Amino acid sequence: MALSTHAAVALTIALLPLTSQVHGFGSERGSISVPLHRYRRKPPKVEKEVHPPGSFEALAATYSYYARSQNLYVSEYYGYISIGTPEQVLRVVLDTGSGNIIVPSVNCAAAACTSHRRFDANASSTSLPIASADADVASLSGAGGRRHRDSVTVTFGTGEVTGVFEQDRVCLSDLCTRLNFITATNDSDDPFADAPFDGILGLALPQLAEAQEFTFVDSLITAGLLRRGLFSVFLERDSGGDEIEGGLGRPRGEVLFGDVREELFEAPLSWLPVSHPGYWQVAMRDLAFGKTPLGLCRSGCQAAFDTGTALLAGPSRLIRQLVMQLGVAVDCSNFDSLPDLGFLLGDTALQLSPSDYVDRSPEGCALGLMALDIPPPRGPLFILGDPLLRKYYTVYDRERLRVGFAPARLNASAPPVASSAVGSLPSRSFAAEAEPQLAQDSCTARRKETEAEQ
Repeated sequence: MALSTHAAVALTIALLPLTSQVHGFGSERGSISVPLHRYRRKPPKVEKEVHPPGSFEALAATYSYYARSQNLYVSEYYGYISIGTPEQVLRVVLDTGSGNIIVPSVNCAAAACTSHRRFDANASSTSLPIASADADVASLSGAGGRRHRDSVTVTFGTGEVTGVFEQDRVCLSDLCTRLNFITATNDSDDPFADAPFDGILGLALPQLAEAQEFTFVDSLITAGLLRRGLFSVFLERDSGGDEIEGGLGRPRGEVLFGDVREELFEAPLSWLPVSHPGYWQVAMRDLAFGKTPLGLCRSGCQAAFDTGTALLAGPSRLIRQLVMQLGVAVDCSNFDSLPDLGFLLGDTALQLSPSDYVDRSPEGCALGLMALDIPPPRGPLFILGDPLLRKYYTVYDRERLRVGFAPARLNASAPPVASSAVGSLPSRSFAAEAEPQLAQDSCTARRKETEAEQ
């Protein structure tokens, strides 16, 4: 999932009391892991023509192939959540570039919805409709006469989602919270139709959410369920063709709520403050080829860590410059001479080798850069997506509003599902669960009674 550009109402930075209820572990603090699985898509085929390196034709072919590969930008990693009573299990991208939980509704007839599992609010005995983002259930239930339900449209890097508000029980493993979220009544085909996940679990700061009651991470922290008010992300480095178009397989990454796994990175962590709360966004000094700064950030640059984007992205003007300067040959003929690509953050240079930022396969070489213009005031932004996150372990500190990063250990593997729980919180995998259950007619009847009171 790309970064959401929805203009949510500005919220205070401090953690605020929530009305949501969290169930499952009493008052005991701990941490809980969400295994991430990967569905790796194949890049487009390379054109058969071969042009002299550096020629206009070669550069044109490079840019053409680069443009055709952009439909691969949506994240390939997903985990599982369940919503409702009884549980309806959905695949979601755990997305630091989005602020809300968004799942497709059974009322959505768009191809991007019908090709995925959809949430049926009528089949959940604990689901309640919400009239608007700033309304609570109690005021709705007591309203005289029926109230109109607001719809919301959330725009992403490409594509958009339109939906209505809902409240229900949301569970990650055995950890459950009652939360507000969006059920999509329409999804654009791009990029959702071919996405490997059904919906989105937003992990951005609350300024990107519809309201404080929509923020999953804050609900866990304010309820005192996490050992530490942060979460960390690990993605395995590429390990070959066994992941391509893959079945479930073993986990290829992890989001760990409440702690970090020091065995997965080379200590110490470097920390930078969040420069503009909303995205996990930090100041960036410049980009570099090897140790040579490119001078692209003379007026200042910003970068956001985004677990929902499969590529690196940035302002279209600067990305076009990088694409042409790198000149990655679609037939990989100049791969060995490509420079390291560096992102200069604070006193640290986050270096990516050509094997990190170029997807090299039998089909050819696809440059993992994408033009994406995030409008002010949050943009323009560089997006640090999966290519960088496979190289660096990242930590998102909600309480201190900072981002930590360190090189991931070479050949480190995601913890197996059986041992994914850390500390006091147990874990179970949704991987083997059947398709979401549908409840009996009593659930539908209860919901209709609730809607009739509005």
